Amino acid sequence: MADTPTLRERARRAARAEIAATAIQLFAENGFDATTIDQITAAVGISRRSFFHYFGSKEDLVLGDTDALGESVRAELEARPEGESAWEAIRGALLILGQVGGGPAERLTLAGLHHEAPSLRARHLEKHLRWQHLLAPEIQRRLGLPASTEADPRALAFVAAALACVDAAVDAWYRSGGTDDPERLFDEAVATLRS
Repeated sequence: MADTPTLRERARRAARAEIAATAIQLFAENGFDATTIDQITAAVGISRRSFFHYFGSKEDLVLGDTDALGESVRAELEARPEGESAWEAIRGALLILGQVGGGPAERLTLAGLHHEAPSLRARHLEKHLRWQHLLAPEIQRRLGLPASTEADPRALAFVAAALACVDAAVDAWYRSGGTDDPERLFDEAVATLRS
């Protein structure tokens, strides 16, 4: 019972979801950069102050809580079977990203927004840099590299390459109109790196 969210937490999640869904609809209609926070708050019927109670920025509406998602990927990576190679383990951990962002139509809209808005691309790159340092220790261990207080550059490069493969797969999936298989696209990108 301790893991059951309180009524207040459920209400907060519902409000966040409604604000995000409304914003994404506005972004799809008007473009990310052309949509203002004032337009979002008016459409939802909340104040700017309330908006910033739920989201730190307009970009957070699209990217979500990247720190919490990174922690989820890290936990999944560390929970992967011991016998898996570093590539198998990171692939398995990154699969949880496919569960983020609602249904296929919403994920396609979000992917389109990433293409459109430079500010989203910049925040996405910041996320990658944080995730490299977050995931590198487990990759370092799985690669058999010596443990140290500083992340080994080889482990950082490994994680950066895996995240670049995710981006390439998502971009190709978006260009296909959501008809291609992002997991296959990821596997092909990784195979190219490993050949």
